[in-house]
Amino acid sequence: MALVSTKVILEDAYKNHYAIGAFGVHNLEVMKAVAAGAESLDAPVIFQTTPGTIRYTGIDYIQALATMVAEKSKVPIALHLDHGDSYETVMQCLRAGYTSVMIDGSRLPFNENIVLVKRVVEAAHAVNVPVEAELGTIGGVEDDLSVEDKDTQLTDPDLAEEFVRETNIDSFAPAFGTAHGLYKSEPKLNFRLIETISKRIGCPIVMHGASGVPEESVQKSLQFGVSKVNFSTELKVEFVSRLRDYLVNNPNTDDPRKYFVPAREAVTEIVKEKISMLQIKKTYA
Repeated sequence: MALVSTKVILEDAYKNHYAIGAFGVHNLEVMKAVAAGAESLDAPVIFQTTPGTIRYTGIDYIQALATMVAEKSKVPIALHLDHGDSYETVMQCLRAGYTSVMIDGSRLPFNENIVLVKRVVEAAHAVNVPVEAELGTIGGVEDDLSVEDKDTQLTDPDLAEEFVRETNIDSFAPAFGTAHGLYKSEPKLNFRLIETISKRIGCPIVMHGASGVPEESVQKSLQFGVSKVNFSTELKVEFVSRLRDYLVNNPNTDDPRKYFVPAREAVTEIVKEKISMLQIKKTYA
């Protein structure tokens, strides 16, 4: 099937308290691995690429590869811009055929962030593409962005309500204790904060930096409006680990059709694990 918008699949997840897995993809191998994992569980999935990945791979290649994988897939697949760094980057993705975009103005002053996001929403909604935006400061490393722990800032619920109302975004990424990249210790998610924000904004919430977050914490967040959960670091770590193991154990190999297979299969297993986790529904006190 053709690439789908994230709007419908996220709204269903939001309504029924589960989440869609959104996985960072950089090449055909990872796209096929993610699609295989999603197909095995009959679950929709989101391919996401950062501006850095777009610069590396080329937006036309990304769009063509994602479209081909989606057309051969039995499950819905969306193509999403993660952490869009400018209006120009968003427009590039819209022209290329992305079916979902994020504009990240979280480093801007509040009012400037709103102005940027509103401009993006106007352009994206004109072509029926949903928009995700962020408020607060999520720590860690994502693409070319690096935020020290001391500089993280949790999202203010009052500002979150105003931000979502003024921008008319389709999904909202708050800072509530997660971080991009690998965690130095177990993350402590602020569930009271995310519950308050969810009640105030009334739209799907996105969890960034989910690689390494304990399963119970991820599942608990689903009852508070979290409907999209982003994974990237764990996929990259496992891919290169399995690739390195194969090359060490087979030093004379020179055939990518062989050494990419175990790496791709390892990513598929992680994707299956994460999607299964997001589909599980539990009741917490």
